[in-house]
Amino acid sequence: MSDRWPGCSSISFRHLGLAEALRVIGECGFTEIDLGALPGVCDHVPYDLTEAAVAEVVSTVRASGLAVRSVNGDIGDLNRVLDERAAQERETHLGRLLDLTAGCGAEALVLPCGAQSREPVTGLDADLDRVAGELARAAEVARAHGVAIWVEAPHFFRLCGDVELAARLIERLDPAVGVVLDTSHIVASGGDPADFARRFGPRIAHVHLRDAKPGGINHSIGNGVVDFPAAFEALRSTGYGGACALELETRDVTDDERPAAAVRAAQYIATLL
Repeated sequence: MSDRWPGCSSISFRHLGLAEALRVIGECGFTEIDLGALPGVCDHVPYDLTEAAVAEVVSTVRASGLAVRSVNGDIGDLNRVLDERAAQERETHLGRLLDLTAGCGAEALVLPCGAQSREPVTGLDADLDRVAGELARAAEVARAHGVAIWVEAPHFFRLCGDVELAARLIERLDPAVGVVLDTSHIVASGGDPADFARRFGPRIAHVHLRDAKPGGINHSIGNGVVDFPAAFEALRSTGYGGACALELETRDVTDDERPAAAVRAAQYIATLL
């Protein structure tokens, strides 16, 4: 393994339980992960996140010997108007995810850019204001835990589903909130990761790597149209010094083929770093 390898999101092995996924990731030669905590996408972290569940996940991650760059989580639709009870439930869930993030030694908790729908709840500007406000509030709470908040924008399936919608959110963001560049969501929505990097370079805190084609995000690296060399050249031109992670939520390999596919992807990305 090269010390220039990217990290690997546990989402890449979401078909396995957490301990087994971490074991396989380590055996592939990775030393750092992003931890998937997305209900319905990756169940490595229970949605019913009690204090006991946090302690169990932290223990499992630490026992693996893998470093954690970020936790990729969800605290609900950030553009939804909440009543007092729902707001308190969100606050509790956020606190537990931040406990988990800090307990794993991760740098940041990644949150989505709105609901899993392009349709605004009360109007696009109001929804974007609400998402930015919720992210700023989360960042304030996160500071007390010694971690940051990052947002993945654009996200092909969410409110900010393309680069221009993401831009309208980014211009509203508190400076404390970092942006995750995901190559697959940008390309699936018709954008160019290199252009995105040049446009938003100072705001980019992390990079997720997966191949894509217009309209589809679930491709192994090499099976889509993402121009990875151009993306990394653009990131370098902006002075980006952060990390990147393979997030191989792919549908063009079998589960048995995933370890080998992850290694091939890492070897290729290492040539670009």
